[in-house]
Amino acid sequence: MKIELPEKKKLVHTMSIPIRWGDMDAMGHVNNTTYFRYLETIRIEWMRSIGCQPDPKGEGPVIVNAFCNFYKQLEYPGDVLMKMYVSDPARSTFESWGTMERADAPGVICAAGGATTIWVNFPAQKSAPLPDWVRAQLL
Repeated sequence: MKIELPEKKKLVHTMSIPIRWGDMDAMGHVNNTTYFRYLETIRIEWMRSIGCQPDPKGEGPVIVNAFCNFYKQLEYPGDVLMKMYVSDPARSTFESWGTMERADAPGVICAAGGATTIWVNFPAQKSAPLPDWVRAQLL
């Protein structure tokens, strides 16, 4: 299955991540699981930057699905330019999207992925409405 990034989305965060030697697999390119780590890293950094830390005794974000499309191999050495976007805020969910390009080849997307985030009341183990301050970051 291939899921495309939507045309209408909001850029919320960018960062550079160094490709480590240990990110590669026996085939000499970045292992597929590492792309999900890169997506996780930018998503967590963005959430931290807006003060969105999960509170096990209260509420917070939970990822309910994730995907990644692979277009070009990433290889050591180099840096990955990550861009994170958000879209489609609903009652308790929103979508996050990430693109990955080599810093030395800007504009060439090597991989792109995303995740659905749901806002959860942890003690009740149920979804909860997105707080207004989170919704404001998504619009």
